[in-house]
Amino acid sequence: MKKRENHGKDMTASYLIKDIITYSLYFVALMYILQFFGVNLAGTLLSLGIVGIAVSFAAKDIISNLFSGIILILGKSIKVGDTIEIEGKKGTVESIAFRSTVIVDSLGIRDHIPNSILTNNPYYEFKPNELRKVELYAGLPLYVDVLDFKEYIIKKIVTYDAIDNAIMPSVLAEKICLREVKVKISFWVKDFDSADRWQLIMNARDEYKVIIANDTRKYIQMIGEKNE
Repeated sequence: MKKRENHGKDMTASYLIKDIITYSLYFVALMYILQFFGVNLAGTLLSLGIVGIAVSFAAKDIISNLFSGIILILGKSIKVGDTIEIEGKKGTVESIAFRSTVIVDSLGIRDHIPNSILTNNPYYEFKPNELRKVELYAGLPLYVDVLDFKEYIIKKIVTYDAIDNAIMPSVLAEKICLREVKVKISFWVKDFDSADRWQLIMNARDEYKVIIANDTRKYIQMIGEKNE
């Protein structure tokens, strides 16, 4: 199962199977150890059942997360590789275990979200290409024509080999202030068929965010010099 993590694309069910196998082996090993030391298994299992009822009340959050994890995995409402946002946290699903789901944000920070939160609260699910999306905000001085800038920067973006030209870049006006117009530039980097896919995409996003920001700066500087 660990070897498959480097090759499988949809690892959602695989994580569940791995957890089931792991905990089953722990339980079987415990039973053999108790039997080896002469412990009465029938009495022990009965005691465990009684204790389990008491523990279930004390550990209701753990049990809730456990069943929520099963619901998430079997229902396939969230899968490994999906990009989601819940309670202000946005990231790509790295793994779904019995107790929690791990999402990784654009900075590489891992958030462990209890499964009960995912099943009991609304969340946003983004398109599959959201991981490759780059959003860059810029302030254009009022002397810059927004339409001319849009035409220029889109033509510039599509010339780069690492940019996915199947999805057209966009430039949207966010708001206008006294001294500038706030715009959002969006484009998508290409995908990678590799075990290091996530890291390669993150590297490409960071690299081209800087490149396009510099192209924007050069355009503003060029228009400013023409106006002078």
